[in-house]
Order: sequence, then structure tokens, then C-alpha cells
Amino acid sequence: MITFRSVVSGCGSYLPEKIVTNKQMEEMVDTTDEWIIERTGIHQRHIAADGELTSDLAIKAAQKALASAALTANDIDLIVLATSTADQTFPSTATRVQAALGMEKGAAFDVQAVCSGFIYALATADNFIRSGQSKNALVIGAETFSRILDWEDRATCVLFGDGAGAVVLSAGPGTGTSDDQGILSSHLHSDGRYNDLLYVDGGVSSTQSTGYLRMRGKEVFRHAVVNLASVVKEALEFNGLSADDVDMVIPHQANKRILDATIRKLKIDPDKVAVTVHKHANTSAASIPLALDDMVREERIARGDIIVLEAMGGGFTWGSCLIRW
Repeated sequence: MITFRSVVSGCGSYLPEKIVTNKQMEEMVDTTDEWIIERTGIHQRHIAADGELTSDLAIKAAQKALASAALTANDIDLIVLATSTADQTFPSTATRVQAALGMEKGAAFDVQAVCSGFIYALATADNFIRSGQSKNALVIGAETFSRILDWEDRATCVLFGDGAGAVVLSAGPGTGTSDDQGILSSHLHSDGRYNDLLYVDGGVSSTQSTGYLRMRGKEVFRHAVVNLASVVKEALEFNGLSADDVDMVIPHQANKRILDATIRKLKIDPDKVAVTVHKHANTSAASIPLALDDMVREERIARGDIIVLEAMGGGFTWGSCLIRW
């Protein structure tokens, strides 16, 4: 039986020019380069320039992904953009990207699942392609988290950065087995009981203000390791695969200690794990596509490889996506 699969036909990324190092952070808050590296693995982060919007970052990443796929905006019939830092309350940031690219057909909309946003966006676009409603979809993760940070809170402001990454998904034939090329499955979860562990203390309805990110780091760490390991196992078991079959894990780049603990729990070779948190910091929904683009450009991913994407974010939300490249 022939079925549609969502094949990654191109990817791209963009980082703002401004870089803030840990040494520079020492001049802003009571912290040290050594402490940040030891606790997070982060060495630097990119920060959007004044007037540089989330859509600006997304547009540049999208243009690179389209070029990588050898497609134009006229070939795209769907844009799903994951972000927690939209340009405006409405309309969606995705529609601003749509207009800038010159795409005049199809649909464009945002999804909001914080750091899990790109996984949610991939799953959404994949279902459009599987159902035959879309042929080529542009999936973007883009954030300007610097705009919702309390730069006097040393526990959070050192952790985050700005950036964008994108992939083009194109419909391809499959047989419905794990031998197919493309997205094999996606697995999404949320649990709203943990709102107060990771949230922004503002909003249109509640305070009529943007607010700042607030986090209880130790509790988030504990939940992240358990949930991420579980959702990766779920993806592998669903497809009849094991950890030994995995060629590359591309995790949400939140914290090097979370990455290490999750991989130990899964018993996956650390050499098979993409690590970019040291140079990008936590870019929320942008972190997975940024890391993916890095791995592609470094030629660490080959045709036929089994790739696992995983993330957890505020909400809590978490999820995984299994892809045969």
C-alpha cells in the first residue's frame, strides 16, 4: 500500500550577528564564566539587534531552507511557525513570513509549545502531508527570547539566546514501514499541572503586558530527564527500533547537563548526540532546527540514517519525532 511520507528536502538557519559571551554576562549580573559553563555548558548566545524581529530571523532561515530544497515560495502550500515570541499579538508571525517570501497560496499559522514548539510544528505539518492536504510545507522555529528575559535574574538570563531554523517537508512515497524515508512518527505530550515551574509572568488577558520568563530550574531538570528519555523510547518502540538503531539524536539544546543525563538514561553513544548549546544557548523552539542544520552542514547525517528529535518546554510540553533521513 502506497502512503505519503514527509521527507526533509531542505534545511536552513539564521543567528543574529550580536554575540554576548559569558565574560560579558559577568559585567551584567552576579555570575561567572566558570559557573555558567559548569552548570549549563553555555559559552555564548546570539542576541537580536534593536528592531530585529522574530519574523526577520524566521524569513532568513526559511530562505536558506528553500534554497537547500531547490524550491521557491511558489512551491510551498503550508507554513507552520513555532514561536513563543511572536512579532504581534495577531496576526501570526507565520503570515508575515508568508508575505515576505512572496507565497500567495496555501495557509500559514503559528503554534506555541515553547521549547517543544518545533516538534509540535513538525507533527502538524506531517499530518497535513500524510492526509494529502499539503505537498511542500515550510516548518520554522524562531525566537527572540532576549525580549522576555529579566536581565537582572542571573538564574535565567544566562540561559537563553535568539535564533531561527527551518526545514522544508516534501511529500514522498512510502509503504508504511520503518524502512520508509521521511518522518516515521511523532509523539506529543503535555501536562498543564506544572505551569508554575516554567512560565512567563505576563500576558494579554492576565496582565496586559509581556512579562518575564520565570523558572524553577531544579524541578524542571528532574522532569526533563524523565520525560525526554520516556518519549524517545516511545518513538523507538512504536517503530520497532532500539537505541542501537539510532544514528543521531538532535535534542532541544536547553542545558548540557540535561542532554548528558538523558543520553545516559537512554544508553546512547554520546558521539551520536548533536550538541550546540555551547554556542547558541537555549533558543527554545529554534534550538532543534538550528542543531539539525549544523549537523547537515557538518555532514554528520547521511541518507538512510535514523534521526531522533526530542524536546521539553513550558506547559509542560514534550515530544519526539523519528525520521529516516
